[in-house]
Amino acid sequence: MIRSQRWKGAAFTVPFQLGFVFLYLLPIGYAVYQSLFLEKQSGLGLGGGATTEFVGLDNYGKGLTDSAFMTSILRVVLFACVQIPFMLLISLVLALLLDAVTAKAAGRFRILLLVPYMIPGVVAAIVWINLYSPQVGPLTPLGELFGFHWNFFAPSMVWPAIGNLLTWHGIGYNMVIIYAALQGVPRELFEAARLDGASELRIALSIKVPFVRGALVLTALLSIIQMLQIFNEPALFRNVTPQTVSDSFTPIMIIYNQAFNAANYHYAATLSVLLALILGVASFLFYRLTSREAD
Repeated sequence: MIRSQRWKGAAFTVPFQLGFVFLYLLPIGYAVYQSLFLEKQSGLGLGGGATTEFVGLDNYGKGLTDSAFMTSILRVVLFACVQIPFMLLISLVLALLLDAVTAKAAGRFRILLLVPYMIPGVVAAIVWINLYSPQVGPLTPLGELFGFHWNFFAPSMVWPAIGNLLTWHGIGYNMVIIYAALQGVPRELFEAARLDGASELRIALSIKVPFVRGALVLTALLSIIQMLQIFNEPALFRNVTPQTVSDSFTPIMIIYNQAFNAANYHYAATLSVLLALILGVASFLFYRLTSREAD
């Protein structure tokens, strides 16, 4: 009887298992397989045929010594070290503010703060590019009104411009996760702290923030994974300012160009596998580091 119930319960996971196999495992396996080959042109590239040869791990050696690919990863990592903590700090503050008001008011503001996240990323990027535009956007003349002569498409401003876009788009989602964790904090702790004379700020820092540490780790982990795969925003910025945003600005842009512009699918598969491994290692190290600090 128990075994029958287990099989029935497992049957409900079949759609997920099939989707996981066909949408994740098989593509990953195919990418690893493709990365072991190299397409070579015969006849000095003058109309000769192409042959696919097994090269083993040679593509991985080339990828690990590809200065453009490694530089793009370093560029995104440095950007993530600034943007992710800033975004999570704002999300945490907003979640704490929502937790301090009534449930009815929190519900209204929660929906309002989620609106940016519900906008597709490409649409949000196009909206902000138009806001940044010195020709049609309001931000440039508004800055000049206060004595700021900024150009959001300049090399020194393109990352802050993209970071502002990503922060605006992501704070609502992260705020909801943190706010949900705050709802699990026993309210009796707040009352006891108030009776001991603790201020609301002290309660937030000493009780609420430690309780939502798991939610902060989760949102940070998801943000790290998303950041190393950033593509839409830089690609759209490149259409506006190609002299600032190159085609090797981020790792995914390099992979895209190798696959669809250079038709070098095997090397693109190699870089994809390398990026997946880097993402896995970075996520594992971050999780281990935060878990150790929690202990």
